[in-house]
Amino acid sequence: PVYDEQQNTWVDWLDDIRFLKNNKGYIIQSDKSGWMHIYQYDMNGNAIKQITDGDWTVKDILNIDETNQKIFFTARKENSARYDLYSIKMDGSNMQRLSFGDFTHTISVSKNASYFITTYSNISMPQRMALCNSKGTVIKELGNAKGADLDKYEIAPTELVRVKTPDGYDLPVLITWPLHMDNTKKYPVLISIYGGPNAGTVYDGWKGLGQTQWWAKEGLVQVAIDHRGSGHFGKKGQNFMYKDLGHWEINDYSEVVKWLTQKSSIDKNKICITGFSYGGYTTCMALTRGADYFTHGIAGGNVVDWTLYDSHYTERFMGRPSDNAAGYKSSSVLSYIDQYKGNLYIVHGTMDDNVHMQNSIQLIAALQDAKKDFEFMLYPGGRHGWGNLKNRWAHFNNEKSKYYYKYLLEKPVPKEILQ
Repeated sequence: PVYDEQQNTWVDWLDDIRFLKNNKGYIIQSDKSGWMHIYQYDMNGNAIKQITDGDWTVKDILNIDETNQKIFFTARKENSARYDLYSIKMDGSNMQRLSFGDFTHTISVSKNASYFITTYSNISMPQRMALCNSKGTVIKELGNAKGADLDKYEIAPTELVRVKTPDGYDLPVLITWPLHMDNTKKYPVLISIYGGPNAGTVYDGWKGLGQTQWWAKEGLVQVAIDHRGSGHFGKKGQNFMYKDLGHWEINDYSEVVKWLTQKSSIDKNKICITGFSYGGYTTCMALTRGADYFTHGIAGGNVVDWTLYDSHYTERFMGRPSDNAAGYKSSSVLSYIDQYKGNLYIVHGTMDDNVHMQNSIQLIAALQDAKKDFEFMLYPGGRHGWGNLKNRWAHFNNEKSKYYYKYLLEKPVPKEILQ
């Protein structure tokens, strides 16, 4: 063995070992310090150097230039909602940011690291592409996704804010406000989430227009939230979730809802949350464990109880059921059926071989036994999603639109949006 790692919670996949020439050791990434960083070891597994350090996350090593003793890598350092390109000497000195501006960058580095191409954007600017040299100097602008007619349109404002939790975490929140918002009126809220460990969705990058602008025009406040275990706060934040899935997601999302509903323009009786897979699980938890804050929800392909999900994923975060019985119980939606209120729309594919449909069946049975009202739609032949079933995918999109108009906007569905 040339490498061994132990942590008090879980150890993620060792994605890659980059062996150096002439048996000079290897480079790895590890989050054992609480943040993902770059390390060098010799061929006997002895640590030579922690090359990067600090309360920020290295994402990917893109190039190791052994001739010049430099490593090129992407990281979330300046802002956890953005990716930048950096270089650093292999002895840990002279770290430099090579990408530019207040953007998130998607980077491709040339084979000898003499050049890189970046596709960059933020929430208010569509993607651009540029060719840069190894010092970060822009040599040539290669493209701009902004069309000539974009400035002719009225676009609803989107902002990325931070909401502080009582224990000091600045949660990233992306909000698209209604077009021509009138602060004397009350607006419903649609929160779209995923929620799994190290699976954040809030980034300072261009999201496109499409449905977002339609719902903004119709009067929805659209929100995306990342909790403390989403990756913005490194492995240190993710460790809160160990043997306790569901708790911190709902805790942090609820803090954001409390912050939102302090605004006079927010209708606290119309706080809808929606997600698929782990997002479906989080949605179900929101309408049960978090039902004091969330009033409506659409849960697709949802886990309900972690004893029903595959062991390679579940036991990484939860341990074995025999060793964490209390954690499995507190992480189960079924433990909070008595707290359920509001309106939950459950959706599942009958052939789902990832999150088996038994999850939704057990939830439905529990809700029926408790004499609770809910809605349910199944999709015959649908697996974990049913995008391969074109007509049923269109049906699902129509169902979501009808739900938002009926319960949140309280007005008829325009015929032109139905597929």
